[in-house]
Amino acid sequence: MSAVSIAFSERNLSDVVGERLTRAGQDDLVRGLAAVVTHLHQVVREVRPTAAQWRSAVDFLTEVGHAADERRQEWVLLSDLLGVTALVEEINSRRPRGATPDTLRGLFYRADAPRLPLGADICLDGRGEPLSVSGHVRDLDGEPVAGATIETWQANAQGFYENQQPDLQPEFNLRGVFQTDADGRFAWRTVKPGGYKVPDDGPVGQLLGRLGYPLRRPAHLHVIVSAAGFDTLTTHVYDGCDPHLHEDAILGVKPGLVGDFRRAGEAAERPAWSLDFDFVMARARPARRSA
Repeated sequence: MSAVSIAFSERNLSDVVGERLTRAGQDDLVRGLAAVVTHLHQVVREVRPTAAQWRSAVDFLTEVGHAADERRQEWVLLSDLLGVTALVEEINSRRPRGATPDTLRGLFYRADAPRLPLGADICLDGRGEPLSVSGHVRDLDGEPVAGATIETWQANAQGFYENQQPDLQPEFNLRGVFQTDADGRFAWRTVKPGGYKVPDDGPVGQLLGRLGYPLRRPAHLHVIVSAAGFDTLTTHVYDGCDPHLHEDAILGVKPGLVGDFRRAGEAAERPAWSLDFDFVMARARPARRSA
């Protein structure tokens, strides 16, 4: 049997690996993996790491995997902080002009939050400065969307979510599910949220922290709005006065999502606030027929 000589080189290695991958076919997985290989090889050519530096990079990725479990997803954090998650969201949730933009859902969502009547208070421990939230859900023509479901959750004044502090906060604190009335109106009571620093005790936060990368999130409310016949809206409402508004760690701030948190007076010797914000939903697009 004759020997076959294959000369791998810095120039042709990406083509060789890509050709091997495409032998398996041309589905999305193969095309995506081939693109990743091509770009990864290009990064290596540009950076030209030593073998020791590449081993350090592999060690970092290994630590990220070890830090990921059912309670904490370090891979998601890495994707969020490097803007990959935001880019995927931007590509897949384009909205027509005038519609409220989508953002990332976030790490602390719970699908089992309680359904509450309009005007209910979702703050169960009474800690924080009172905030009244109200507004309307409308379509692109300005018509109210009656019966829309609004899920909301948020951090407390110290920047912690209820499921981060199961021993310190009541179950379902600062979470609730509401339904708009016939005029598309919603309202609930809560407390003014605090901004917070994303987890920096794992390999991702430690690495980016050493590089001086922004790790803070401005104060915000999470909201998911859904209604029959409309694209589901997953978004945030940000406090326009937060000093970290322009360097959100996960790059979620958009001009149409900045709210006006207004001082509304005093309540029980604490400042009280109000937020009025309208959500504009886009009609669901017809599903594309497969060829």
